[in-house]
Order: sequence, then C-alpha cells, then structure tokens
Amino acid sequence: MTIDLSAYEAGDKFQGDYADALAAVQKRLARIQVAHIVHKRRAVVMLEGWDAAGKGGIIQRLTAEWDPRYFEVWPIGAPTANEKDRHFLWRFWQRLPANGDIVVFDRSWYGRVLVERVEGFATEAEWKRGYDEINEFEARQIESGTTLVKLFVHITQDEQDRRFLHRFEDPWKRWKTGAEDYRNRARRTDYLAAMADMFAETDTRWAPWRVIDGNNKKAARIAALTAIADYLEKHVPMAPPAADPELIRLATENLRLSGER
Repeated sequence: MTIDLSAYEAGDKFQGDYADALAAVQKRLARIQVAHIVHKRRAVVMLEGWDAAGKGGIIQRLTAEWDPRYFEVWPIGAPTANEKDRHFLWRFWQRLPANGDIVVFDRSWYGRVLVERVEGFATEAEWKRGYDEINEFEARQIESGTTLVKLFVHITQDEQDRRFLHRFEDPWKRWKTGAEDYRNRARRTDYLAAMADMFAETDTRWAPWRVIDGNNKKAARIAALTAIADYLEKHVPMAPPAADPELIRLATENLRLSGER
C-alpha cells in the first residue's frame, strides 16, 4: 500500500493527560530495554523526517528512562572524508548494536536516497542502486536477529515555517537551524518526490515504515513512543528469565544470616 504523507497532516491535539500517558509509555519502554538486556537481544530504532519535525524531542523522551550503558544515540550528518572513501553503508555498520543494546539513529542510511539524491551528492546510478542496497542491508540485520523500527516524522510546510521562526527568535534555540535548513525548505517539492520513491521502494514486508503526524508535538511524541514500544515488544521475550540457582542460594543464605542478627 502506497504511503501518502498528506494523510498525516491533521495535527490533532493529544486527547488525554499527556504527562500520565508519557510516564506510562516510558515505563513500558524501560521494561522493554531490560528485556533486551537480560535476553541479550538487539534493536535499532531509526527516525527520519523533515527538519524541525520533532525527531530530537521524540528521542529525548524515548531514552529518558533507559539505562545509559545499554543504548546509544547516533546523530547522522554529512559523511566525513574517511567515510566518503568507503561504501555509504560502511559508517552505519560501525554503529550497529551489540547483544543487549538498543541503538537509535537520528537520520540514517536513507540520506543516500533523500538529501544525497536531491542535492546531487550521489549520482543517479548511485541513489537508484541505493534502494536495493538498503533493502538488503536491512534484511541482513533482521535475519541476524536485530529488530528494526523505522519511523518517518512528517510536518506541513506551514508548521515547519512556524518552528523555524520560533527557533530563530529564541537565541538559545537558534543554533538548531542553519542556512542549509532554509535551502532544503526551498526544495520541498523535490524532497517530496524523493520521499515518495523511498517509501515505494523500501516499505518492505520485513522492514515497514511507520509515519508519524508530527504537526502536534505532544500527540506525535506519544504516537511515536507507542509505535516503538508496540513493535519492540513483539520481537523480544517480555517474561524475565529464571533466577540463577547460585544467586538464589546466596540471597537465601544472606537473608538467613540477617535474620539471625
């Protein structure tokens, strides 16, 4: 089924108590992280979307209750000179999770078929070949036991403009937006075409896309965190493993000794 971004532009407000809903889904996510740790499972959560769509705010709340020893957030920007000398997927292979870890990508390998395509950083042959290379890359991760969640956060042009203006007017947020954001804004039609092709080519059975209506930040955060929690829960055992018999013996002995004092 074709993904139509215009279907994700309602911007409806969150219905309910936002603070309670956020706390509840973060509690779920904390338990999900522990399940990955104790069962030695690994997962990748990847977010794409427009500039100022709210990806950072989603990631901040996604990881708020996680143990920092077992997750990593990778903000993806332009490749370095060293990375340009290698296949475009090389730098992402270096950042994949170990057993027990969850890795979050703020932007991703989809740069090859989005910004690199639109801005001419990749040749037509390179970005067209990129679809199959990305699908194969994702299939390999899943076949090896990695859970992959792919989210795209969508906002309208009007909403993006409002957020750019808000950032510009706040000197403590101005650093978030640079000249390239405005250059990208001017090419929205080209990016929409690239996104349509991206969804058509990479919304696969094994790695489906989930689009989040980002036009209301609170509603988007709850929707995104809930989608992530739902998908991760389906792919990791949520029952804790049995306690180590030796640990049980030591704990029992300690409790007995404590009771004698």
